[in-house]
Formats: sequence, C-alpha cells, structure tokens
Amino acid sequence: MSQLNVVPPPPAGQAPAPPASVLHRFDRYLPKTLVCLREGYGRTFFWSDLAAGLTVGVIALPLAMAFAINSGPGLKPEMGLYTAIVAGFLVSLLGGSRVSVAGPTGAFMPILYAIVARHGYDGLAIATVMAGAILIIMGVARLGSMIKFIPYPVTTGFTAGIAVIIFTSQMKDLLGLTMGDPPPEFLLKWVDYYHAVLKHGVNWYATAIGIGGVVVIALLRRFAPRIPGAIVAVVLAAAAVAVFHLDDKTRFGNQAVETIGSKFGGIPQTLPRPSFEFARSISYQKVRELIPEATTIAVLAAIESLLCCVVADGMIGGRHKSNVELVAQGVGNIASTLFGGIPATGAIARTAANIKSGGRTPLAGMIHAVFVLVCMLLLAPLAVKIPMPVFASVLVVVAWNMSERDHFKTLFRAPRSDIAVLLTTFGLTVLTDLTIAVGVGMILAAMLFMKRMSEVTNVGAIREEIEESGPEFPDLVDPNSIAKRDVPPGVEVYEINGPFFFGVADRLKDTLRGLERPPKVFILRMRRVSAIDATGMHALDEFHLKCRKQGTTLLLAGVHAQPIFAMTKYGLIDKIGEQNLFGNIDDALNRARQIVGQQPQPRPPTAVPEVARERT
Repeated sequence: MSQLNVVPPPPAGQAPAPPASVLHRFDRYLPKTLVCLREGYGRTFFWSDLAAGLTVGVIALPLAMAFAINSGPGLKPEMGLYTAIVAGFLVSLLGGSRVSVAGPTGAFMPILYAIVARHGYDGLAIATVMAGAILIIMGVARLGSMIKFIPYPVTTGFTAGIAVIIFTSQMKDLLGLTMGDPPPEFLLKWVDYYHAVLKHGVNWYATAIGIGGVVVIALLRRFAPRIPGAIVAVVLAAAAVAVFHLDDKTRFGNQAVETIGSKFGGIPQTLPRPSFEFARSISYQKVRELIPEATTIAVLAAIESLLCCVVADGMIGGRHKSNVELVAQGVGNIASTLFGGIPATGAIARTAANIKSGGRTPLAGMIHAVFVLVCMLLLAPLAVKIPMPVFASVLVVVAWNMSERDHFKTLFRAPRSDIAVLLTTFGLTVLTDLTIAVGVGMILAAMLFMKRMSEVTNVGAIREEIEESGPEFPDLVDPNSIAKRDVPPGVEVYEINGPFFFGVADRLKDTLRGLERPPKVFILRMRRVSAIDATGMHALDEFHLKCRKQGTTLLLAGVHAQPIFAMTKYGLIDKIGEQNLFGNIDDALNRARQIVGQQPQPRPPTAVPEVARERT
C-alpha cells in the first residue's frame, strides 16, 4: 500500500524552504570548507587538522624554497614561501577537495624556467595571471571532467620528462659548479656542466652535502617515514655550514659552499603587500607571446590538481568537486602573483602527508599555510646558513619520485601506438619544452585514437548474419536480422558499424564502386552509428549526390537521435528527404518495395525497436 507524505506548510511569516533539487544544484558550487561547516565541525576534527597542518607545513618549507630557487634565473626562495602561504590558504579555503594541499611543485619548473629566461619575472607574473583566468573559465564552464580524457601515455611521458629535467637542473648546485645560470635547453645544460667541470672542477664540500642530503632523506623514508626527511636534511646541512664555516670564502676559497645568505642575502621577515607592478609590462604583443605558456601552466595546474584530488579521494573515500577546485586554483594563482609568488597547484606528496597525519577538512591546508607564514616571520634570519646543495638533494629525490619509472616500464607492454605517444611526449618534454610536448602528444594520441576507431568501424554489404541461436552462441539472436527479411531485387543493404566520423568517410565513398551495376535502391543501415561528425555528413552528402546521378534512391534505416539532429542542422535530411529516413529496417524495405513496384510486407512479430524514439 502506497503512503502519501504530506509536507506541513511553513509557519506564518516564514518563507518556504527551497526545493531539494535547487539545493542540490547549488551544492555543486559550494567549496568543501562550507560543506564541512554545514555538516558540523567539532573539537576532534580541529586537533587532527592542527597536527596534520603543522606536519605538512614542516614538509612544505624546504620544498617551497627549493622549487622557487630552481624555477628560473633570479627567482628567490621567499617567492616559494609566498606561494605556499597565499595559494595554499586560498585553495584550501575555496577548493573542491577536503584534504588537497596546494603550493609550488616540481612539475612547473621546466616551463617556468623557460618563461623567466625569456621574459623575466614580469613575464612569468603575466602568464600566471592569464593561467589563473583560464583555470577559472575552465571551472565555470564545467570542464573539470574533461581533464580525464588526456591520454595516460601523454601524462606519463611528460611527467617522466619533467623528472629528467629537474634532475639535470640540479647538477650545478649538487656538485657546487662554478658557472653562471645554466641555459634552459637540456643538451646545452650538460655542455655547460662539462666545461665548468673541466675549467673549475667539482666543489667536494658541496657534493658531500648534496649526496648526504639524498642519503638522509632516503634513509628516513625507509626507516622512519613519519619524519619529514627534507626538513631534517636542511637542518643538518645548515648546522654543518654554521659549525664548520663552510661558507667562508676567506678560508675555503672557491671550495666555499654557496648558501641562501651568500646568493640571495637572506629571506625577508614579512609578507609583502599586494602589488600590480608587473602590470606595467603588459602589452598586446607580450600577451600574444605568453598565450601558449599560460595555457600550458593552466592545463598542467588542472591536471596536477585534479589528479591530486583523485588520489586524495581514494585515500579518504571521499568525492571532490573538480570544477570548484579549478576555480580555486585560478584564484590562488592570481593571488599568489599579486604577492610576488609563482604558479601553484595541488601537491600529491603534501596531500598524502596531510591525510596520513590525520587531516580531514580544508582547515588542515589553511593551518599549513599559516605555519609557513609564522616560520617565515620568526625564523627567516636562520635561513641564511642553508646551503644550496641541500636544496639540490631535495629536488633530486623529488625527481626520482616523479620519474614514473614503474608506469613507464609497464607502458612498454602496451600497443605500439601508445609507446609512440609515450616516447614522443617524453622526448619532446626533455629536448624542447612542455608546451610543444603536451600539444604534440595530444594531437598524436587523438590521431591514433581515430585510426583505431576507423579500424573497428566498417562499411559493408550484409552477407551473413546469425539467423538463429545454437549451442555455441545461444544468446546471439538478432531479431532484426536482414537474413530474415525479403530483400527485393535491385535493392542493396549496407551497414555501418561504429561511429561515423572522418576516419571512416573514405570507405563510404568507395562503396558504390564495388558494385557491378547501380541498384535502384540503396539502404544504408545506421543502427550501430551512435554519432556522426561534419566529415561523415559531408561524405554522406557526396554519397547521396552520387546515388542521384546513378538513378539510385538512398534510404537511411535505424538512425539514432544524435545523427538525426546533426544531419538536420547540416541540411542533409532536407536533401535526402524525410520520406527516406526510417527508424527500422522493415519500414525502409517497404519504402524500397514501393520504389521497385512491389507490395509492402508486415513487420515480423519478432522484430524489436532499433532506436530510442520507437520504444515509446
């Protein structure tokens, strides 16, 4: 027995509650911070988030400085701290994930280095603001789900390529080489390293600190994974420099170890005011030049942040809001630039550390940003003794973790086309730049996908079909089999199996050439054509004209909604005629019988609807 639920009217003077559907639609745009507050936030959550935020803050401190220093000539360590503070706070506050932590990452280093080398920091700032705007537009346009269509070999290829570039870029500081800023080009870097070693040799104190840092991080990860190895390595290295005065050039000469103090003069103990100084460099020509780089930053930020959210969802059993996350990433990147920072995105390692440390709401990410700010305000004078080689050791470990070595090897067991995409993207990332690599990788992957689709889509005469079930295939009965129909003389029935797009168009053009004589009626069965594109419609238009010239009437059978809508908009239905468009093969055969002068036949009782509009 059904039960009627009566909703009582609201009290007098109180507006009625909005419908649940309206609330559900609005909920899609709410940041996770508001969702968590709406669900209720208690003391237990706070203490867990506090512990996690402090832990992630400790991890973020050396990484933020290391990424900034190595993201371009002239960039300073505090720029990474500003990014972790501003972007980290805003992305957690406004983002679509409960636990994702944002900040500067190694993935940006190659593209940022190239931008700074060509356009200076002002060019990077302009590109970052443009990228932030693109991210906001992507989120508002609800393109968050589109990122998942980037092929796996492309992401693996450019990630592994970035790892190689990061490793290569650290050789100067890791070995303490006496040279200027290395060029952005991969091969030229190694040429400069070679000449620097020949001319000045290796700084063995710097090398010992760098290799020692790698060993410390690796050992702690192996035997004490809860202890952040990067910060331990930085503290030990700074202590060694302070105790043994390894930065004293009067004592060690060219073997003195370079530090933050000797290279940058220290770190300011304040967060700068928002500034639009970079806007003076904006011009139409500059914006045009930076569009490819800004697009690459935006796409890379979107990929990294949403991948980070997916990883976090798997660890906590949650579900992120991809479009809200993209908007937050855009806002965070724009704000970071105003405070003198660099691009930011979701950081998988810091997010994983946040979750493992007990973080369960966005407050943990905000606490991490506040902790970095407090450390910068209170401990900045101590940073002058941090040696540059230890930052190199941190980034060497980051490169190793980014290398995707297991996934890279696994993909070599994939089809050759995927291997080609992987190696092309990897090679272009290393030898050219990320903008070209991602673009070419996507185009190559799309072309190979179309080739595969055209191989599984065929156009041909219906010669044999399963007429009845048997012991081998008991369920493979086709109630609309053409073998169960009477096809009149002078009528040819062909079928397209699969999407009808540009990769298949040529096959349709060759169909009539294979016939000995033109038929009176040509039925093109499209029950398995789920979609058609402009090239497919153009080919069908030319095929129709060819049929008319030969005196053949073209009939379309089993046409689904998308092809009908597309062909109507294209004007193709008007040319073929609505009287020649059918939802099933039986009506098409009766139309053919009418054309050749035969009587129509009733539809077999076993027939079933072929398209959705016939099922109602």
